[in-house]
Amino acid sequence: MTIDKVGSIDPIQPEKKPGRVTKANEKPQADSINISSEAQQRAEMLRVRELALSTPDVRAQRIAELKAKINDPSYINEKVINATADKIVDALFG
Repeated sequence: MTIDKVGSIDPIQPEKKPGRVTKANEKPQADSINISSEAQQRAEMLRVRELALSTPDVRAQRIAELKAKINDPSYINEKVINATADKIVDALFG
């Protein structure tokens, strides 16, 4: 009977010595992430878009009031026509 030397089972891979053992009270490094400025801008644009879409249309009531005034024959007079014309000219050429 022949007995080979005691040691590694795999003759190609030499026996590895145990490495350094870490202590239980050592604190591991904290994970961290970095967010690019482009990603931050896109997130801000998305937040603003969602805010704009969720905001109710407060002008709907004002539009309904103006439609009621226009349909009233006593509302349209020379003063209102001139004021409206002035506002249009200011908006176009002002």
